[in-house]
Amino acid sequence: MASRGPKVPTHLAIIMDGNGRWARQRLLPRSAGHRKGTSTVRKIAYACSDRGVKVLTLYGFSTENWKRTGDEVGALMGLYERSVRKELGEFHRRGVQFRVIGRIHEFPERVRNILLEHVEATRGNTDLILNLALNYGGRAEIVDGVRSLAQQVREGSLAPDDIDEETLGRQMYTGDLPDPDLLIRTGGDMRFSNFLLWQVAYTELYVTKALWPDFDEAALDQAFQVYGGRERRFGAAGEKLR
Repeated sequence: MASRGPKVPTHLAIIMDGNGRWARQRLLPRSAGHRKGTSTVRKIAYACSDRGVKVLTLYGFSTENWKRTGDEVGALMGLYERSVRKELGEFHRRGVQFRVIGRIHEFPERVRNILLEHVEATRGNTDLILNLALNYGGRAEIVDGVRSLAQQVREGSLAPDDIDEETLGRQMYTGDLPDPDLLIRTGGDMRFSNFLLWQVAYTELYVTKALWPDFDEAALDQAFQVYGGRERRFGAAGEKLR
């Protein structure tokens, strides 16, 4: 097992970009890039666990991804189903608690049920929380949180004047978790793509040109090394996280 560095993030978030470009560069169908990207998810998730990361949140399928072709969406759904089934034993062996964040009620029933079954089956694992963001959008998450608070106000269990940042933050899909310390984006693009908009207010950003299927443990360690060399001030000069 690899040793934990001095500043490994407690919560790591990753925008996994580049599967399609990886496939196109090799004259392969996009589905081949997604399959390769799935193997990278497995490798990086367990590498994070080995290094002491406690929460890993991965951007798997956005609310905008429904605009892709029916064949590509269908292939992705099949990948989610097969991958989660395959990993259950390893999740237990490594103490991985599997979670799904996003509007998965809009997923096909078969895929949704398999995902929720594995969420329930791993609920007692405590070494690493693996959040897979599916049918996820940062703005949609905030809307869902506001709707929840509005319902509580309507029911009389919450006063409008009692709503503050902490109250709304608890309504986010990750409301029981710390905000990400580090956000890695592969593929080189310099944007958030509607990912964790509420949570990344003070998150460190790391962008690499490496496409997601090519992202490996050495690239992960390089990101951690850069993160470890940064001073996090949270808006106050001289104030450090560690």
